[in-house]
Amino acid sequence: MVLLLFIALTIHQAGAQPVRVAVAANAQFVLRKLADDFKQKTGIEVEVISGSSGKLSAQIKNGAPYDIFLSADMDFAQSIYADGFALSKPRVYALGSLIICSATGADIGNWKTLIRDQKTGKIAIANPVLAPYGKAAQQALNYYKIYQDVSPRLVFGESISQVNTYVLKEVVNIGFTTESLVYELSAANHFKWLKIDTRAYSPIQQGAVLLKYSNNKNFTRNKRFYDYLFSAGAKAIFGRFGYRTQ
Repeated sequence: MVLLLFIALTIHQAGAQPVRVAVAANAQFVLRKLADDFKQKTGIEVEVISGSSGKLSAQIKNGAPYDIFLSADMDFAQSIYADGFALSKPRVYALGSLIICSATGADIGNWKTLIRDQKTGKIAIANPVLAPYGKAAQQALNYYKIYQDVSPRLVFGESISQVNTYVLKEVVNIGFTTESLVYELSAANHFKWLKIDTRAYSPIQQGAVLLKYSNNKNFTRNKRFYDYLFSAGAKAIFGRFGYRTQ
Protein backbone atom coordinates (compact mmCIF):
# COMPACT_ATOMS: atom_id res chain seq x y z
CA MET A 1 0.00 0.00 0.00
CA VAL A 2 2.87 2.34 0.77
CA LEU A 3 4.33 1.61 -2.66
CA LEU A 4 0.97 2.21 -4.36
CA LEU A 5 0.55 5.51 -2.48
CA PHE A 6 4.03 6.61 -3.55
CA ILE A 7 3.29 5.76 -7.18
CA ALA A 8 -0.04 7.61 -7.03
CA LEU A 9 1.61 10.73 -5.59
CA THR A 10 4.36 10.59 -8.20
CA ILE A 11 1.84 10.36 -11.02
CA HIS A 12 -0.15 13.22 -9.53
CA GLN A 13 2.91 15.47 -9.29
CA ALA A 14 4.05 14.52 -12.80
CA GLY A 15 0.64 15.39 -14.20
CA ALA A 16 0.41 18.73 -12.42
CA GLN A 17 1.32 21.75 -14.51
CA PRO A 18 3.52 24.52 -13.12
CA VAL A 19 1.86 27.73 -12.01
CA ARG A 20 2.25 30.00 -15.05
CA VAL A 21 2.91 33.60 -14.03
CA ALA A 22 3.06 36.45 -16.54
CA VAL A 23 5.14 39.16 -14.89
CA ALA A 24 6.17 42.68 -15.85
CA ALA A 25 9.81 42.75 -16.89
CA ASN A 26 10.87 44.91 -13.95
CA ALA A 27 9.86 42.19 -11.46
CA GLN A 28 11.03 39.07 -13.29
CA PHE A 29 14.22 38.70 -11.27
CA VAL A 30 12.54 38.99 -7.87
CA LEU A 31 9.76 36.68 -9.07
CA ARG A 32 12.33 33.97 -9.83
CA LYS A 33 13.59 34.33 -6.25
CA LEU A 34 10.00 34.06 -5.01
CA ALA A 35 9.40 31.02 -7.22
CA ASP A 36 12.49 29.30 -5.76
CA ASP A 37 11.36 30.07 -2.21
CA PHE A 38 7.82 28.84 -2.94
CA LYS A 39 9.07 25.60 -4.49
CA GLN A 40 11.35 24.97 -1.52
CA LYS A 41 8.38 25.40 0.82
CA THR A 42 5.74 23.55 -1.20
CA GLY A 43 7.39 21.53 -3.97
CA ILE A 44 5.25 23.38 -6.54
CA GLU A 45 6.91 24.61 -9.73
CA VAL A 46 6.36 28.16 -11.01
CA GLU A 47 6.96 29.09 -14.65
CA VAL A 48 7.88 32.74 -15.22
CA ILE A 49 6.92 34.53 -18.45
CA SER A 50 8.11 38.14 -18.63
CA GLY A 51 7.47 41.11 -20.89
CA SER A 52 6.06 44.62 -20.84
CA SER A 53 2.81 44.97 -18.92
CA GLY A 54 1.03 46.18 -22.04
CA LYS A 55 2.22 43.29 -24.18
CA LEU A 56 1.36 40.66 -21.54
CA SER A 57 -2.06 42.24 -21.04
CA ALA A 58 -2.76 41.98 -24.77
CA GLN A 59 -1.66 38.34 -24.77
CA ILE A 60 -4.00 37.52 -21.90
CA LYS A 61 -6.93 39.13 -23.68
CA ASN A 62 -6.07 37.04 -26.74
CA GLY A 63 -6.20 33.77 -24.80
CA ALA A 64 -2.66 33.25 -23.49
CA PRO A 65 -2.68 30.36 -20.97
CA TYR A 66 -1.42 32.24 -17.90
CA ASP A 67 -2.66 31.62 -14.36
CA ILE A 68 -1.52 34.85 -12.68
CA PHE A 69 -0.67 38.29 -14.03
CA LEU A 70 1.73 40.60 -12.17
CA SER A 71 1.57 44.02 -13.79
CA ALA A 72 3.97 46.92 -13.18
CA ASP A 73 0.95 49.11 -12.43
CA MET A 74 -2.68 48.83 -11.44
CA ASP A 75 -4.10 50.12 -14.73
CA PHE A 76 -3.28 47.06 -16.84
CA ALA A 77 -4.33 44.73 -14.02
CA GLN A 78 -7.61 46.64 -13.60
CA SER A 79 -8.21 46.46 -17.35
CA ILE A 80 -7.81 42.68 -17.24
CA TYR A 81 -10.40 42.51 -14.47
CA ALA A 82 -12.80 44.97 -16.11
CA ASP A 83 -12.73 42.97 -19.35
CA GLY A 84 -13.63 39.76 -17.54
CA PHE A 85 -10.32 37.90 -17.58
CA ALA A 86 -9.69 37.81 -13.81
CA LEU A 87 -11.43 36.02 -10.95
CA SER A 88 -11.27 38.99 -8.57
CA LYS A 89 -10.19 42.62 -8.39
CA PRO A 90 -6.44 43.32 -8.59
CA ARG A 91 -4.39 43.68 -5.43
CA VAL A 92 -1.24 45.76 -4.95
CA TYR A 93 1.63 43.36 -4.39
CA ALA A 94 4.48 45.92 -4.35
CA LEU A 95 5.39 49.56 -4.85
CA GLY A 96 8.17 50.19 -7.35
CA SER A 97 11.00 52.73 -7.26
CA LEU A 98 12.32 54.65 -10.29
CA ILE A 99 16.05 55.36 -10.63
CA ILE A 100 18.38 57.08 -13.07
CA CYS A 101 21.54 55.13 -13.78
CA SER A 102 24.67 54.77 -15.90
CA ALA A 103 27.21 52.05 -16.57
CA THR A 104 29.60 54.37 -18.42
CA GLY A 105 30.91 56.22 -15.38
CA ALA A 106 28.77 59.30 -15.98
CA ASP A 107 28.52 61.60 -12.98
CA ILE A 108 24.80 61.49 -12.28
CA GLY A 109 24.97 63.49 -9.04
CA ASN A 110 23.48 66.48 -10.87
CA TRP A 111 21.53 64.42 -13.37
CA LYS A 112 19.04 67.12 -14.37
CA THR A 113 21.88 69.28 -15.72
CA LEU A 114 23.75 66.30 -17.14
CA ILE A 115 20.98 65.00 -19.37
CA ARG A 116 20.27 68.45 -20.81
CA ASP A 117 23.81 68.47 -22.18
CA GLN A 118 23.88 67.25 -25.80
CA LYS A 119 27.22 65.57 -25.09
CA THR A 120 25.45 63.15 -22.74
CA GLY A 121 24.04 61.42 -25.80
CA LYS A 122 21.20 58.91 -25.84
CA ILE A 123 18.90 58.35 -22.85
CA ALA A 124 16.90 55.14 -22.48
CA ILE A 125 13.41 54.86 -21.04
CA ALA A 126 10.78 52.16 -21.49
CA ASN A 127 7.86 52.82 -23.84
CA PRO A 128 5.41 54.86 -21.72
CA VAL A 129 2.44 53.27 -23.51
CA LEU A 130 3.47 49.69 -22.73
CA ALA A 131 5.60 49.94 -19.59
CA PRO A 132 4.60 51.76 -16.36
CA TYR A 133 8.24 52.53 -15.51
CA GLY A 134 8.49 54.29 -18.85
CA LYS A 135 5.39 56.28 -17.96
CA ALA A 136 6.97 57.17 -14.60
CA ALA A 137 10.19 58.28 -16.32
CA GLN A 138 8.21 60.46 -18.71
CA GLN A 139 6.31 62.00 -15.78
CA ALA A 140 9.57 62.73 -13.95
CA LEU A 141 11.10 64.41 -16.99
CA ASN A 142 7.98 66.55 -17.38
CA TYR A 143 7.95 67.32 -13.65
CA TYR A 144 11.43 68.83 -13.93
CA LYS A 145 10.56 70.49 -17.27
CA ILE A 146 13.26 68.52 -19.07
CA TYR A 147 11.23 66.32 -21.42
CA GLN A 148 11.11 68.70 -24.39
CA ASP A 149 14.87 69.30 -24.18
CA VAL A 150 15.81 65.61 -24.16
CA SER A 151 13.02 64.04 -26.26
CA PRO A 152 15.09 63.96 -29.51
CA ARG A 153 17.69 61.85 -27.70
CA LEU A 154 15.34 59.39 -26.01
CA VAL A 155 15.62 55.72 -26.89
CA PHE A 156 12.47 53.74 -26.08
CA GLY A 157 12.76 50.14 -24.97
CA GLU A 158 9.80 47.80 -25.43
CA SER A 159 10.15 46.83 -21.76
CA ILE A 160 12.31 47.71 -18.79
CA SER A 161 14.47 44.66 -19.57
CA GLN A 162 15.41 46.19 -22.90
CA VAL A 163 16.25 49.47 -21.18
CA ASN A 164 18.48 47.57 -18.76
CA THR A 165 20.26 45.92 -21.68
CA TYR A 166 20.85 49.30 -23.34
CA VAL A 167 22.32 50.67 -20.09
CA LEU A 168 24.47 47.69 -19.12
CA LYS A 169 25.85 47.19 -22.62
CA GLU A 170 26.54 50.95 -22.78
CA VAL A 171 24.39 51.45 -25.86
CA VAL A 172 23.21 54.59 -24.02
CA ASN A 173 24.96 56.74 -21.46
CA ILE A 174 21.94 57.21 -19.17
CA GLY A 175 18.80 55.21 -18.44
CA PHE A 176 15.69 55.35 -16.27
CA THR A 177 14.77 52.00 -14.80
CA THR A 178 13.64 50.10 -11.72
CA GLU A 179 15.64 50.13 -8.50
CA SER A 180 15.40 46.34 -8.42
CA LEU A 181 18.06 46.21 -11.16
CA VAL A 182 20.64 47.38 -8.61
CA TYR A 183 20.21 44.22 -6.55
CA GLU A 184 20.55 41.94 -9.57
CA LEU A 185 24.05 43.16 -10.41
CA SER A 186 27.32 41.78 -9.12
CA ALA A 187 29.40 43.96 -6.80
CA ALA A 188 32.05 44.23 -9.50
CA ASN A 189 29.66 45.92 -11.94
CA HIS A 190 30.63 49.55 -12.61
CA PHE A 191 27.21 51.08 -12.07
CA LYS A 192 26.07 54.44 -10.72
CA TRP A 193 22.49 55.20 -9.76
CA LEU A 194 20.23 57.59 -7.90
CA LYS A 195 16.61 57.34 -6.81
CA ILE A 196 14.23 59.75 -8.49
CA ASP A 197 12.21 61.79 -5.99
CA THR A 198 8.84 60.02 -5.65
CA ARG A 199 7.09 63.39 -5.87
CA ALA A 200 8.11 63.52 -9.54
CA TYR A 201 5.95 60.60 -10.67
CA SER A 202 2.76 58.82 -9.74
CA PRO A 203 3.16 55.94 -7.25
CA ILE A 204 4.08 52.75 -9.09
CA GLN A 205 1.49 50.45 -7.54
CA GLN A 206 2.09 47.03 -9.05
CA GLY A 207 -1.04 44.92 -9.34
CA ALA A 208 -1.66 41.18 -9.25
CA VAL A 209 -4.68 39.29 -10.56
CA LEU A 210 -5.62 35.63 -10.47
CA LEU A 211 -6.74 34.96 -14.02
CA LYS A 212 -9.82 33.01 -15.08
CA TYR A 213 -7.59 30.61 -16.97
CA SER A 214 -6.25 29.46 -13.59
CA ASN A 215 -9.65 28.02 -12.69
CA ASN A 216 -8.67 24.54 -13.86
CA LYS A 217 -7.57 21.24 -12.31
CA ASN A 218 -4.52 23.04 -10.87
CA PHE A 219 -6.55 25.86 -9.31
CA THR A 220 -5.57 24.99 -5.74
CA ARG A 221 -1.89 25.22 -6.64
CA ASN A 222 -2.41 28.46 -8.58
CA LYS A 223 -4.34 30.06 -5.73
CA ARG A 224 -1.73 28.91 -3.26
CA PHE A 225 1.03 30.81 -5.08
CA TYR A 226 -1.19 33.86 -5.52
CA ASP A 227 -1.81 33.96 -1.76
CA TYR A 228 1.89 33.38 -1.10
CA LEU A 229 2.71 36.65 -2.92
CA PHE A 230 1.10 38.57 -0.05
CA SER A 231 2.71 36.57 2.74
CA ALA A 232 5.29 37.91 5.18
CA GLY A 233 7.99 35.74 3.59
CA ALA A 234 7.28 37.07 0.09
CA LYS A 235 7.18 40.66 1.36
CA ALA A 236 10.62 40.21 2.90
CA ILE A 237 11.99 39.05 -0.46
CA PHE A 238 10.37 41.97 -2.28
CA GLY A 239 11.96 44.30 0.25
CA ARG A 240 15.43 42.94 -0.42
CA PHE A 241 15.07 43.82 -4.10
CA GLY A 242 14.09 47.45 -3.80
CA TYR A 243 10.31 47.19 -3.50
CA ARG A 244 8.01 48.44 -0.78
CA THR A 245 4.97 46.42 0.24
CA GLN A 246 1.73 47.49 1.84
